[in-house]
Amino acid sequence: MLVATLFIAATMLLAKALGTDALGPGLPPFMVTFGRFLFAWLAITACLAAVRPRFTPPDLRTHALRSAFGFTGVTLMFAAAAAIPLSDATAISFLNPVFAMMLAIPLLGERVGRWRWLAAGIALIGALVLTRPGEGTVEVGALFALGAALAYGVEVILIKRLSGRERPLQLLFVNNCFGLAFAAVGAAATWQTPTPAQWGAMVALGSLMACAQFCFVNAMARADASFVSPFVYMTLVFAGVYDAAIFGVIPNAIGSVGASLVIAGAGLLAWREGRLRQAASAPAPFQPLPPRRPD
Repeated sequence: MLVATLFIAATMLLAKALGTDALGPGLPPFMVTFGRFLFAWLAITACLAAVRPRFTPPDLRTHALRSAFGFTGVTLMFAAAAAIPLSDATAISFLNPVFAMMLAIPLLGERVGRWRWLAAGIALIGALVLTRPGEGTVEVGALFALGAALAYGVEVILIKRLSGRERPLQLLFVNNCFGLAFAAVGAAATWQTPTPAQWGAMVALGSLMACAQFCFVNAMARADASFVSPFVYMTLVFAGVYDAAIFGVIPNAIGSVGASLVIAGAGLLAWREGRLRQAASAPAPFQPLPPRRPD
């Protein structure tokens, strides 16, 4: 999971470089998303050609919905990365489990207790701080990141519906097929010929994203989700380090406070989910059988 977060933060850094003038005229977010899906699809397809796993009939309707929201989230996130500090955009994206929790009430019929609502409230306050409404204008990049978190939250709900019926590699492959189709349409509408450096960055972006997905899936398969999920927040640390080292962007006090609140809320939610899973999987206490009456 730590390696996955290292790769995810690197993809955010590359998205920022592609969306600004660091490697040439900044590319539109749809172009960056197209590069991400194109080269991730090529990497995953090469992996499947080597492994040749068995696929089951996919639920194409749910896959299409999942990929549409994932494509929307990725595009908005790349737009946010180009507009605001990486640490702020990454912190706001951590709202996706909060939105997933809220959406699970009407979509999955789940019940939410006071601890979950408390965690959601803390994280949402942190997001409000990161949008900086008191400075006269709301950060547009922060709104992009909020939209990305909401889209990711819907995607999580749809992944829950698919994960029990299809294997992880199949989920990755079908998702990237749909995502590439959506991204191709967006790129065609906003096409701008990338420079050689930008092509190289998009190759790295897609490859790193495929590696991050592979590491994430393996982390979830090899350990309890309640154990590995908190390590996702290391993405914020790596993103901040990359942003400071490459672009010289240092998080200010407002960004640090907002990010801390978002992480505190999301971390509390992850802790509570872990406790609930442990309670559900714990064996029932031993109950001795009542003494039998003599016949």
